[in-house]
Amino acid sequence: MSKVIAIDGPSGAGKSSVSRIVGERLGFLHVDSGALYRIMTWQCLENGVDTSDPSAVAAFAPKVEIECRPECGRIEYYVGGERPGNRIRTPEINAHASHVASVKEVRDIITATLRGMTRHGDLVVEGRDITTAVFPDSPARFYLTASAEARAARRQKEEVEKGIANQGAEAVKASLLARDRIDSSRRYAPLRKADGAVEIDSSDLTLEQVVDAVVKSLPEGW
Repeated sequence: MSKVIAIDGPSGAGKSSVSRIVGERLGFLHVDSGALYRIMTWQCLENGVDTSDPSAVAAFAPKVEIECRPECGRIEYYVGGERPGNRIRTPEINAHASHVASVKEVRDIITATLRGMTRHGDLVVEGRDITTAVFPDSPARFYLTASAEARAARRQKEEVEKGIANQGAEAVKASLLARDRIDSSRRYAPLRKADGAVEIDSSDLTLEQVVDAVVKSLPEGW
């Protein structure tokens, strides 16, 4: 049976970077679950679906075909034979993603997709409900957090590096906090720390220190 390291936490807590490096160290495939919700959001907007209308999103979601391929140490996603790239990393997608992700039908589809990825091998999966809803029985569950200021600075730096930055630090922080409020209060699979998950506050830690903390906390034999 495939091993799964489950990592949750709010935006900008370092989930992607930590998960990627942990995967590289252990030979696990890195899975970015948030990208699946971003793809769903992107496709809704591309097809004129009102993301504020849960029934419209629910009706459209089954029509989105996402191909998942293990490539170069991670699961890559394809839509219509192409990778979405930075088209799913824009402020517009950020503004709509939480509304789409709050729809039960969307979460059911993506949860099933994520669970099906175990056929590809051992995984390190990052997201917002991985430890609570997708892989709640994994013996390796973590909750990464950090101060709002630290998270906003990381997200803004990421956007600058990807060439998609058009917001100041305060705007980025406001966007993160707004999404946290929506994700933490949604009815279905809200963002929260799972009982028994190892919490790591990365506000004053380097990336390597967080990675070391995760690896040292893994079950014996992993």
